[in-house]
Amino acid sequence: MIIPQFLVAAPMSGSGKTTVCRGLMALLVKKGFNVQPFKCGPDYIDTKYHTAVCGNPSVNLDLFMASGRHVKDVYARHAFGADVCVVEGMMGMFDGYDRERGSSAVVAGLLGLPVILVVDARSVAYSVAPLLSGFAHFRPDVKVAGVIFNRVGSARHYEMLQEACKDVGIACLGYLPKDKALEQDSRYLGLDFSRSSGTDAIEYLVYLMEQHVDWKQLLNIAMLPVPNVVQTHLAVKGNKRIWVARNDESFSFLYAAHVELLEHMGIVTYFDPEQNINIPQNIDLLYLPGGYPEKHLEELSAAKQTLSSIRRYAEEGGRIWAECGGMIYLSQGVMNNDCETIHPLTGVLPFHITNREGERKLSLGYRQLIYKGQQLRGHEFHYTQIAGSSDENGNILSSVAQMKDAKGRIVPTSLFRYKNVLASYVHLYWGEVDLMKLF
Repeated sequence: MIIPQFLVAAPMSGSGKTTVCRGLMALLVKKGFNVQPFKCGPDYIDTKYHTAVCGNPSVNLDLFMASGRHVKDVYARHAFGADVCVVEGMMGMFDGYDRERGSSAVVAGLLGLPVILVVDARSVAYSVAPLLSGFAHFRPDVKVAGVIFNRVGSARHYEMLQEACKDVGIACLGYLPKDKALEQDSRYLGLDFSRSSGTDAIEYLVYLMEQHVDWKQLLNIAMLPVPNVVQTHLAVKGNKRIWVARNDESFSFLYAAHVELLEHMGIVTYFDPEQNINIPQNIDLLYLPGGYPEKHLEELSAAKQTLSSIRRYAEEGGRIWAECGGMIYLSQGVMNNDCETIHPLTGVLPFHITNREGERKLSLGYRQLIYKGQQLRGHEFHYTQIAGSSDENGNILSSVAQMKDAKGRIVPTSLFRYKNVLASYVHLYWGEVDLMKLF
């Protein structure tokens, strides 16, 4: 099959690539295409916008957390059956974890995808020509097939931008005008999905796309054969009993590849920890992903049956994998800025969490470690902090592995183990890892 496939990148963050991606995806869905979205990097938020617009789960493609072969395989499996594949890049086009390593440009080169560059034109006219020329020729194996300008001030402004594209030899595919209605709200951790359904002003955005972007030309210049699937590690269906915490916000950060893997491991039951339910004690794995539990402490704390059944499952040796918000949920409790009391949670891990102003601190970056003979990689991004490392009996929990950043420098982040509970602030990627062998 030959279908349109392309990667949307930008010279720098804040250029409007997420807005352009959402607009293109929504426009193509309106035209009747089955659009498969992807996202470069570890981001959970943009993928929510993609999924809301396309109706298909958006899939992360990350060359630090996964091998090139795995990324190719994941892309191929999800591209199969789609009419169009749209990949949103991350940060600037050549910004990676080490120079350009892992960048959007490298992902485009690995997958052979043409790049559509989104350029913020609010303060530039013909001077955009050398910028376009530089991005087009910096890596011979990466093709910049076209450009869409954002925040264009007038028809005359766009004419000057078109002239620059013509002189450089890059297709000018259109623009979005400068418009406050297209600006996103401020971010909590990335785009704040909690205050947005992912479809804000989408009809207006689609209207602007239809008016100002040559989407037919874009599809024509992005026609490629769908790649073949090269791995078969998901071919055998397992029989594990797996429960996964999942809701709209407090437990909402799940990679599509993880969901796919878990559903191949066995029968997956999704539950909402804010609802007062009993967790079975005879399951094989409980997965507590990240999200914003600190925003729903009253609801989580009030679900006493859920808390006690998870605590009982942990104490009796049940396997729990907990990431960031999931680890917070396993703590003794959380102190928020608006109260002096601690919202009690499961109490499995012997420490508290603080979300108070003055104690919040950004912890950000790729992480890697070796545990039980397996190389684990992931991404850390949070403001809450561990407050106190022991419980009322003086029990202290130490890290069971040494965590490093992308360049191999030691960082203070921990991987905690208590009985068969594994928990960390890091969202570890286990698409290529035998998860059950970690316990």
